Amino acid sequence: MAAIISEIQKDSIAQELNFQKGEKILSINNEKPKDLIDYRYLMCAEFVDVEIEKLDGSIEIYEIEKDFDEDLGVIFESAVFDKIKPCTNRCIFCFVDQQPEGLRKSLYIKDDDYRLSYLQGTYITLTNLTQKDRERIETLHLGPLYVSVHTTNPDLRVKMLNNPKAANIMADLKWLKNADIPIHAQIVLCPGYNDGVELENTLNDFSKFKSIIRSIAIVPVGITKFHKNNLTEITKENALHVIKQVENFNKRMKKNLAMASDEFFLKADYPIPERKYYGNFVQIEDGVGALRLLTDDFEKNKKNLPASISKAKKITFATSKSASKIIQNIADELNKIKNLECEVITLKNNFFGENVIVAGLITGKDLISQLKNKKIENLVIPSIMLRPFTNDFLDGITLDDVKNKTGAKIFVVKDIYSAKEFAGIINKL
Repeated sequence: MAAIISEIQKDSIAQELNFQKGEKILSINNEKPKDLIDYRYLMCAEFVDVEIEKLDGSIEIYEIEKDFDEDLGVIFESAVFDKIKPCTNRCIFCFVDQQPEGLRKSLYIKDDDYRLSYLQGTYITLTNLTQKDRERIETLHLGPLYVSVHTTNPDLRVKMLNNPKAANIMADLKWLKNADIPIHAQIVLCPGYNDGVELENTLNDFSKFKSIIRSIAIVPVGITKFHKNNLTEITKENALHVIKQVENFNKRMKKNLAMASDEFFLKADYPIPERKYYGNFVQIEDGVGALRLLTDDFEKNKKNLPASISKAKKITFATSKSASKIIQNIADELNKIKNLECEVITLKNNFFGENVIVAGLITGKDLISQLKNKKIENLVIPSIMLRPFTNDFLDGITLDDVKNKTGAKIFVVKDIYSAKEFAGIINKL
C-alpha cells in the first residue's frame, strides 16, 4: 500500500525537496495513508515526517516544517492507495457488462468505493459498506456522497441490482439522514422496471429525505448492442412522461431538486430548460445540463468572434447525435464569419451500437471510418471523446492515428463549447 506520485507542482515543498514522479509516500508521521482522505488529514500539521520510497528502492524520511494547512504539492496516480472497493452487484443495466471483449483491462473494472464517491463524485450503491466504513463516513462527515438509488422499492432494487443487500436502501437513506451526510441521488431509468408508478413512488420517498438530498439526476438506461437483459430504449412518450413527473415533483418540493438528463429532452423533442432548472449544474457529469451550458456559453461569448478571416477556411465538427442539433446552431453562427465555412458531421456509434448517442462513447475507429473518405481541413472534436489527460480514444486509437488517416488538423475543445475558444481556433487556422 503506497501513494504513488504522478506529478510535482511548481514551487512546492515537493519540488524544493526534489521529489520525483514514481516515488512512493509510505507513511506520514508513522501512519500509512490508505487514500487521499487520510493524506489530507495527516498533512494538517506544522511538523510532519514523510517516509519516501525512492526510485532506486531506498527509503528516506524527510522532516518537514510547514504551515498547518500547507500541502506537499504532489498529485497521486490514484485517490485510493490501497485496493478500490469493488462493486458486488450485477445490475441489469450495467454498462461495463455491455462491453465487448478485448478492450483495456481498466474498462472492465467496476468500483463501488465510497471514497471515490466523496473525492471524485462517482456513484455508489451502499451495498458493500462495512460497519467500519460507516463509522468512518460518520466520524469524518464524508459528504456529499453520490448514491445510485434507482428505486426505493426493496424488492425491485434487489431485482435490478441482483444483490439481496440492495433491499436496504430505505434504511441506508435513514442512516445518512441521521448522520447528516448530504447526497446527490441518481436514478437510471429502465422502462418496464422503475418508471411510471415506481418512479413516482421513489420520488415521493425522496421527499422524506429532502434535508440531505442536494439533487436527483434521472438518466435513461444506456443500451449497447452487446446487452443481454432484454432492456428497452426510452421512447418519446416515456421521455415526456418523465419530464412531467419531474416538473410535478419539483413543484411539490417548491424547488428544483430533481432533474431529467439532456437525453430525455432530446428524445421527447422538448425544449431544453433554462439555467434555473439545473441550479449549480452539480450533475453535469451525468449529462444533466450540458446542452444548456453549451448554448448559454456560446451566446455569452460569441461577441469574441471575428467578423471575417483573411483566407477561406473550412471547419468540420464531428459530434454525436445527442449534441448535433446544438452544434449545428453553433455552426450556423460561425458561418456568418466571412471566408469561414463550417459543417457538422453526426457520427454513428457502430462500435457500441446506434442506440448509444453520447460523444464520450465515440471510438477512434468509428471516427476514422466515417471521416477518412471526406476532405477535411480542420476537425473539431470535444475533449470528452478522449480519456482524461491522454490523447487516446476509448478503443486505444490516438489523435495521431486520426490525423494520419484523415489528413486533418485536429482541435480538441472543452466539453462545454465556447465561442471564446472558437475564436482562438479561428486565429490558428
